[in-house]
Amino acid sequence: MFDSIHEECGVFGIYEKETSDVAASVYFGLYALQHRGQESCGITVSDDGVFRHKRSDGLVSEVFSKEELEKLGRGNIAVGHVRYSTTGGQNHNNIQPLVIRHIKGNMALAHNGNLVNAADLRRSFEMSGAIFHGTSDTEAIAYTIVRERLACSSTEEAVERAMPFIKGAYSCIVMTATKMIAFRDPDGFRPLCIGTAEDGAYIVASESCALESAGAEFLRDVEPGEIVVFGPEGMRSIRTHCSSTKNICIFEYIYFARPDSYIDGVSVHGARLCAGRLLAKYSPVDADIVIGVPDSGLDAALGYSEESGIPYGIGFIKNKYIGRSFIQPEQHQRENAVRIKLNAIRETVSGKRVIMIDDSIVRGTTSARIVHLLRDAGAKEVHVRISSPPFIHSCYFGTDIDSEENLIAGKCSSNEEIAKFIGADSLAYLPVGCLEDLVGRRFGCCNGCFTGSYPLDVTGAGSKNKFDEKINNQKNK
Repeated sequence: MFDSIHEECGVFGIYEKETSDVAASVYFGLYALQHRGQESCGITVSDDGVFRHKRSDGLVSEVFSKEELEKLGRGNIAVGHVRYSTTGGQNHNNIQPLVIRHIKGNMALAHNGNLVNAADLRRSFEMSGAIFHGTSDTEAIAYTIVRERLACSSTEEAVERAMPFIKGAYSCIVMTATKMIAFRDPDGFRPLCIGTAEDGAYIVASESCALESAGAEFLRDVEPGEIVVFGPEGMRSIRTHCSSTKNICIFEYIYFARPDSYIDGVSVHGARLCAGRLLAKYSPVDADIVIGVPDSGLDAALGYSEESGIPYGIGFIKNKYIGRSFIQPEQHQRENAVRIKLNAIRETVSGKRVIMIDDSIVRGTTSARIVHLLRDAGAKEVHVRISSPPFIHSCYFGTDIDSEENLIAGKCSSNEEIAKFIGADSLAYLPVGCLEDLVGRRFGCCNGCFTGSYPLDVTGAGSKNKFDEKINNQKNK
């Protein structure tokens, strides 16, 4: 089940003026962010400077029972994290929030993104005698902040001093005994937003949908390069690293984010509708019905239908009780896994020329199985339309896109060749030039996985052989 793009991580934090049940608020927030990471999760609570935390493999509902939440107790600050291991693998020590105890106090850190200089940072710290317990780049961020904290008067100053040393994508929440600090890399690769609750609490989350789940109202986005400090005096901003540059990952709008979220002022649902309309404009086909592959293909399918005038239909039922992706040892078991997750609705597609909208194609094997589901259900023709350009390069900023030799668009010479491989009658992708239309051309977006042009130098960022690494990790368990 590695022929798909996986989410990276989701972060959530709350600062209350008075002691309250902050762990429950984080629990609801993480529940809303579950789509961003389904391998592990954690919550850390600060109660007058005393840290209590729970971290484990599993979904939010599996890790945090009522009893576990009660053990975390009450406090006035808490931070949580859901994780999919883009780097670092499935090592328990990589589960966040990371809790660091140093000579000037306790610190918890939750991070969404990926650094391009993590290996260099790690090597530098190890040569100075530091001991790393995990393998994720988040630990390198934590050590960098602690190093600066030992030489300055506050954690927010330490974060400000650390940011020039950490290169890549990072949307982070740091918790100390008295403060919560949110900060975002100067390119703004990953989203981060602020909300307020009726009782005056401040909430920070990867997506606005999580604010609503915790009973908060959206206030604003954290700007690229901005550091926002929440403490007894309220909220204040440090903007020394802010610039006019923004390079948010365009795949946040195409796939990662929940459709009811707004990211940097742009509706995710609206962006996907736009992608579908553009697909219909640039890649029309004569057909009887338009369907989407759940979940992120549904909005784009609706947009395609509206633009083309071809009726929209529900073509698939997704099993809502399948959580984390899993790998089976035998090939036929892996093929059956697609049928466990997804089933075609025969009444919708039988005897019809079908346009199937999906968000991406990675290796092509899962797309081939989905097309086969439609054929088995009686579809006369299957025309595949993809609401993103073809993946031909790796991502180094937190999206689980593998090495180039594993991507079907890099191995095949034409769309026709890919269409033949997946069993479709035709195939078309969203043109690269349309990507900024999805955000109304209001700001720049990172499209390096489609073009090979990255906002930052990725030299030395390491290999991206994730599929083989994950398969080997599973076999060695």
